[in-house]
Amino acid sequence: GSPEPVLSKTLAGCRTTKMRMALSAFTMAEILLSLTIIGVVAAITLPSLTGNINERTWNTQRKALYARFSQAIALMPALNGYGTLTEDSSSGASDAVDTAAETFVTDGLSKVLKINNICDSEHLEDCGIPNKITTMDANIIEPFPNTLLKLNSMFNGSATNGVGNTASYSQIITKAAAFETGNGESIAVYYNPYCVSDLDGDENGKAQPKMCANFIYDLNGTKGPNTVGKDIGFISVLYPVDSIVVAPMPLLSNAGQVDHFAALKLCKEQDSESRLPNRDELAAMFYNRELIGISANNNVYWSGSVSSSGNPGYAWGQDTLWGTRFKYLRSDKRFVRCVKR
Repeated sequence: GSPEPVLSKTLAGCRTTKMRMALSAFTMAEILLSLTIIGVVAAITLPSLTGNINERTWNTQRKALYARFSQAIALMPALNGYGTLTEDSSSGASDAVDTAAETFVTDGLSKVLKINNICDSEHLEDCGIPNKITTMDANIIEPFPNTLLKLNSMFNGSATNGVGNTASYSQIITKAAAFETGNGESIAVYYNPYCVSDLDGDENGKAQPKMCANFIYDLNGTKGPNTVGKDIGFISVLYPVDSIVVAPMPLLSNAGQVDHFAALKLCKEQDSESRLPNRDELAAMFYNRELIGISANNNVYWSGSVSSSGNPGYAWGQDTLWGTRFKYLRSDKRFVRCVKR
């Protein structure tokens, strides 16, 4: 019944609790080491997480922009014939009067798409177009191309392939224009007022005259990274009536060089969400070959489009030098560049 043993046990319990607290406490050195480890892990993982978030954001913006452009183009009765285009001397002459691209935007596109600002070829940067961009293969394009010829030299018959062969196609070279959308994207436009329809449907021919408009977009203006495949991409419109709007997003590298039967499977092996571009998407990739980093050599790439008439053993290919869309035997070996869905 004496209280002494109880007090003794209580004091002993306090000493035990204090000892446990002492044993479980961290020293300053341990705390600093833990913070250092956390900082190193964050430095390693944070850029990757930020990059993934940016890529998802850009992908969402890209699809939304494509949807808006598709709806807008569908509301236009025809895409050719806009603007004044006369030349006092030769094709691409500096003294040429050229309002084609600007008029296409002001009198055509602005009627069906919300546009806040329009800039001529000498003031593209005023519409948020960066002066320097990085291509998909990590090359630099500077300054930004402000004419159709500078976008792709194969729109002019005076261009050669490096061994003296001259292209067999030419057209009047128009100046670029630019505009800003109501959603904040900066868009450069290259316009062909004499674009033609695909009336033959299944005949070989040049891809260049089929292009009515080619847009290079920057989703966030000059903020960066100003890199093709990230915040920069392209949308091409082919045929003046019943126009086709395409916005392929190519993978970073070729998948290989195989026959058409193997090419259909090769994209799935490279990336489960990719596929072969169709014939018009492949033409758009030719127009924008400098942005993608596709070689300007006389290479032929497979499309996923099989010939609609004649022998089903033929599929459409696109050469990267002359711009010819041609039906090739599916047993031939050609290059493969897959695109994202």
